[in-house]
Amino acid sequence: MITKKAMLASAALLMLGGWSLTQAAGQGSIAPGAPAPKLGASLDPATQIDTLPALPALDPAIKAKADALFEGASDVGQTRALYVLRDGEPIYERYAPGFGPDSKLISWSMAKSITAVLTGFLVADGQLSLDGPAPVEAWQRSGDPRGAIALRDLLHMSSGLEHVENGDPVWEGDTVAMLFGGGTGDMAGFAEAKPAAAQPGEIFNYSSATSVILADIIADTLTPSPSPDARRDAMRAFIDGRLIEPLGMASLTPEYDAKGTMIGGSIMHATARDYAKFGEFLRNHGVVNGQRLLPETWMRFMLTPSPNDAGYGAHIWLNRKRPAGAQPALWPDRGPNDLFACIGHQGQYIIVSPSQRVTIVRLGVTTDDQFPALRRHLADLTAAL
Repeated sequence: MITKKAMLASAALLMLGGWSLTQAAGQGSIAPGAPAPKLGASLDPATQIDTLPALPALDPAIKAKADALFEGASDVGQTRALYVLRDGEPIYERYAPGFGPDSKLISWSMAKSITAVLTGFLVADGQLSLDGPAPVEAWQRSGDPRGAIALRDLLHMSSGLEHVENGDPVWEGDTVAMLFGGGTGDMAGFAEAKPAAAQPGEIFNYSSATSVILADIIADTLTPSPSPDARRDAMRAFIDGRLIEPLGMASLTPEYDAKGTMIGGSIMHATARDYAKFGEFLRNHGVVNGQRLLPETWMRFMLTPSPNDAGYGAHIWLNRKRPAGAQPALWPDRGPNDLFACIGHQGQYIIVSPSQRVTIVRLGVTTDDQFPALRRHLADLTAAL
């Protein structure tokens, strides 16, 4: 007899390409092994572009380290796009066959950093409080310990909720259940229903479900309507006006669940060039074309080590040593202290090094056993710049 769990496990393993979940930004969200599935009509067919704009001559040593990310597929996996900016200007751009500048590629957990910035806009507007109780209706009953959870705790991945990012077996993980199982129809409801397992702020627990809770809070702040269409429309208008139009990120396409909640922890799509625009926005601490869009205080908050994991800020990875036993996310023994990154499953990276005035976008498919080599190659490239 084929049980529901067995079918879910088979589907999850198929989508994961037979790979484990432990390398989504070091710990995080799930992904298929082949080109990402269309979750809606947002993805454009991958298109090979043979002719790219001519760029200034690049130091051969730097070019060799960049090219190695394409030529060492057995070591680092498939690199589909690599785009490097210095002082905001492209110095290297290359795509794998079948991909080009117009190809929308999936973010996976890089989406978390975008969700953090959207949260920051509403905090700056005075519509949300960083340290007040998070406005989640299900947590507001008298005596519910979850009522003490603040936005700060959610952004630091320290909510105390009983979220299990990676299950063993796979179907017992919250991320699989939320994205592909019983939680699919109402992802925020699934995430918010989890009981408290620790005090808010007590432990670090990387969780894609946490980012969906933040996306739900944003939608509830933007519209009182429970209508999925109204929630999607409100979120789309907000993202268009505060992020896409000012930054010129025309390709950015978030996905939504059936309740109209943005899947803010793992499923957005954009071109490599537009991901780089987001990286430049962060490198310039929320300033675009001389105009400040995000307060400096919010940028400092995002880039300050969280209390329970110095390698993680507020929904963004920092080039700092992590606690004993935690998998490295970046390369703190080699790179500058101010380097930080948005990181997603299978090796999606927006790497920002302010002191070097550099932004790097790498998109592709990397397996667990290839991650050490990928990090080493990216560290080599960053050091060469």
